Amino acid sequence: MARFMPRQAILSDIHANLVALERALADCREQKVDQIVCLGDIVGYGPDPVACADEVRKHCAWSLCGNHDVALFLPVAVGFNRIAREALEWHRGVLRPGWLSFTPKVERWAWLQSLKSSRREGEVFYVHGSPRDPFLEYVEEGDVADMGFGPPRKIVEIFEKIPWLCFCGHSHRPGVVTDEYQWYKPQELEDLTYAVPRLGKTLVNVGSVGQPRDHNPDLCYAIYDSDRSAVQFRRVAYDVEAAQARIRSHPQLHERSWQRLKDGS
Repeated sequence: MARFMPRQAILSDIHANLVALERALADCREQKVDQIVCLGDIVGYGPDPVACADEVRKHCAWSLCGNHDVALFLPVAVGFNRIAREALEWHRGVLRPGWLSFTPKVERWAWLQSLKSSRREGEVFYVHGSPRDPFLEYVEEGDVADMGFGPPRKIVEIFEKIPWLCFCGHSHRPGVVTDEYQWYKPQELEDLTYAVPRLGKTLVNVGSVGQPRDHNPDLCYAIYDSDRSAVQFRRVAYDVEAAQARIRSHPQLHERSWQRLKDGS
């Protein structure tokens, strides 16, 4: 098994919410983590794509590419609803350098374009979506439901791709999935912590920093302690009203993007 930094903070789905990202990074410092990484979707929905890209690039050891990130480099954001598509079109216009752009803008764009869809370190696999489709596939609680015919083929195939432990984001709904196909929400775990068994396989959705959607407005990320083989979820309150005000100040962004922050929907 590869040697990890002992305490690794895993962020995902920042979605250009700088207020939430800055609070998450501050909490990482308070928790004295050894390394911060990102599972993608730095952009999308929010008001601060430039600043968020710069903060991730500065503070994260590495970042993956999410489906919103890769859409920056497509001619048209196919497969996105109107809210997401309009935000991405604005983000592309803000981020993409022109012929006369200064070096920082060119380098930021090149960095975003260089991000990969997955990463493996020893027996730990990191993806944005799922091990079966790192960009687009969601892993959700309903995927593990046994309707009387055994576990769904989807979750079986997903677990076939996991070496031992896998971290993902994308759905904005945190949880732990065991290889017995049981889904545990963070609040169902003692101290929001799951001890990863050495035998078997585990998938962890780390939740969302910038757009939580599990009806809890607090930002969410996870800390992986490789020495203890444990994952702890962090739910951290941040200034939601300030984040909402920043979104409202940009007419290019749909009102739903700020409304949903209040109740984590």
